Amino acid sequence: MGILEKIAEIEREIARTQKNKATEYHLGLLKAKLAKYRAQLLEPSKSAANKGEGFDVMKSGDARVALIGFPSVGKSTFLSLMTSTASEAASYEFTTLTCIPGVIEYKGANIQLLDLPGIIEGAAQGKGRGRQVIAVARTSDVVIMMLDATKGEVQRSLLEKELESVGIRLNKTKPNIYFKPKKGGGISFNSTVPLTQCSEKLVQLILHEYKMFNAEVLFREDCSPDDFIDVIVGNRVYMNCLYVYNKIDQISMEEVDRLARQPHSVVISCGMKLNLDYLLERLWEYLALTCIFTKKRGERPDFGDAIILRRGASVEHVCHRIHRTLASQFKYALVWGTSTKYSPQRVGLTHNMEHEDVIQIVKK
Repeated sequence: MGILEKIAEIEREIARTQKNKATEYHLGLLKAKLAKYRAQLLEPSKSAANKGEGFDVMKSGDARVALIGFPSVGKSTFLSLMTSTASEAASYEFTTLTCIPGVIEYKGANIQLLDLPGIIEGAAQGKGRGRQVIAVARTSDVVIMMLDATKGEVQRSLLEKELESVGIRLNKTKPNIYFKPKKGGGISFNSTVPLTQCSEKLVQLILHEYKMFNAEVLFREDCSPDDFIDVIVGNRVYMNCLYVYNKIDQISMEEVDRLARQPHSVVISCGMKLNLDYLLERLWEYLALTCIFTKKRGERPDFGDAIILRRGASVEHVCHRIHRTLASQFKYALVWGTSTKYSPQRVGLTHNMEHEDVIQIVKK
């Protein structure tokens, strides 16, 4: 029996097993086995004969955004509208066969947008170049999931399932579980909160399935067995995802209103160019970028050339971005903006910068 057959067998077993107190250990073990087989499926085969061609797109700009969706939902049209890159768009499926990069210029930042080929069901197993598409998505900062508003919720659940099965967790935070394998001493299990979904026995069964008999486990929040398996495997990617419903000009106002009110969702129409500016605003929020402006002594700030950093960046990050030796020669900095109590405020390397702050660095 091949890996795909084993995965299908376990999925059928999980579907027909009732979820109650008596079956939670059985379900936990099945989920651990399923995660193991899926990990084997993602490992590249040892033989180099069937080497596929990947999408080698160099990371450029301040952030990277991947466009994922089924064929013919408007990904290429969206790329052509938002960037100066022209991606071929037609009324037949699989118009785009490779990865096409474009750059969105917004608030002084260059955001790399990748138009990926359409995903089909079974992409995680390698159907329709799905593996290469998903591999590019793993390296992105944010995923934009393009959905056809006329097709309902089917596409969204199918795409989420495909991405979940390859270890991409959308709009989730990393489970607060401390896990450390040891050389000996058995399994040490503790929790700082009451657990309703996991127990010590279930944790031991899952660890034994992974051939781990000595480890230290500390639950700092009430997590499910799936979250614990993610921590053991350790190669999961947690990223923000924006669900973009295209073709809203073809559905009723009530349906548009319902879709727009869903969490992490934006409704647009590429054909009629509706709501694209709001989508850019939401994308900026999800990327969590900040613009920092620099100033020379006795001169006005340079508002034409901003330094783009992640939210929560400190003065030290700004120094490293300007020049790698600047932090070692740093004496103090003067900052104007919302991160200070008064302007200008004299700050050190650990001071956190905020959006559109102005900084003047004084060297020793």
